[in-house]
Amino acid sequence: MAQPNHDPTAGDVLGVYLRSQATAFLRALRLHDAGAAGAGGGGPDAGAEAEAAHGLRGAARRIASSLSTFRAVTQAAWADPLRSELVWLSSTLADEHAYAARLSRLMEALQRLSASPEVPAPRGSASGALTVGSARAGALLERQLTLARTRAHSATLQALGSARFHAVADAVAVLASEVPLDPVAATGPLHDVLTPLAAAARTRLETAVAALPATDASAPYSAHADAAWHEVRRLLRVHRYAQEALGEDSPRLAAASEALNQHRDASEAATASATAARTPRIAPATAYALGVLHADQRHAVEASRLTFHSLWEPAAVS
Repeated sequence: MAQPNHDPTAGDVLGVYLRSQATAFLRALRLHDAGAAGAGGGGPDAGAEAEAAHGLRGAARRIASSLSTFRAVTQAAWADPLRSELVWLSSTLADEHAYAARLSRLMEALQRLSASPEVPAPRGSASGALTVGSARAGALLERQLTLARTRAHSATLQALGSARFHAVADAVAVLASEVPLDPVAATGPLHDVLTPLAAAARTRLETAVAALPATDASAPYSAHADAAWHEVRRLLRVHRYAQEALGEDSPRLAAASEALNQHRDASEAATASATAARTPRIAPATAYALGVLHADQRHAVEASRLTFHSLWEPAAVS
C-alpha cells in the first residue's frame, strides 16, 4: 500500500487518470441509455443522446490516446486490443455529429454569402449578390448530408447495440476499478517514466508541424496539404491528452487545437460543396453557388492555418 507522502509513481498518476476517464465513459453511457429511452418515457431525447455521445467520444479518445502514449506502463496484451476498439467506437460516434455540423455550417455560409453585396455576380447576370441558385444549392446539400447523417445514425445505433460494443463497455468497466499496469514500469518514478513518454509525443507533433507546407502568399493554396494538417491535429490532441494525464494544462494548446478543429470543419465543408457541384445535370446557377461556397470554405481553411501558426509559433507570424 502506498505511503501518504511517497513520491508519485508512473502507475499512480496514470492509474488515476485512466480510472477517471473510464468513470466518465460509463457515466456518459448511462446518460445515453436514459436519453434513448426518453427521460419521461415519451420517446428518445435527441439532445440528451447527443450530449452523451459527445461524452462517450471524449472519454474513449482520452483512454485510447493514453494507452498508446503510455503503452510501456500498461499490460500491452490487454491495452492494445482495447485501444483499437475505442478508436473504432469514437470514430463511429463522430460521424453523425460531423454530418450535422457540416450541414449547419454550409447553410449558414450560404445565407451569409447570399446577403453579401461583395460576392461577384454570375457571368451574364445583373445581380450583384448570390441569389440565383443558392436555394437549390442548399436543397441539394441538405439532401446529400441528411442522407449521410441518417446512415451514420443507423450505424451508431447498430454499433451501440452490438456485442462488440458491450465487450468494450465491459473492458472499460474493469478499467474504472483496476488498471492493468506493467508491474515493473508502473513502479518507476513519474518523471523517469511518464514524462519522457509525453515528451516523445510532443516531439512527434513538432516534427509534423515542421513538415507542414508554407502558409503565405508565396505558396498557393493546395487541398493536397489537408491530410498533413489533419495529422497535425491528431498529434496535437495526443500531446494535449498526455499533458492532461500529467496534470498539466495549456490554454494556448487548447486554442491551437480549436484552430485545427475549425480547419478540419472548413476543409470537410469545402469537400462537401465540391462533391455536390459534381452532381450530374445541375443548373449552372446552382453550380455557381456551390463554387462560391467552396471558395468561401477554402478561405476559412487558410485563415485557420494562419491562426494555428500564430498560436504555435507567434514570433514567426507577422
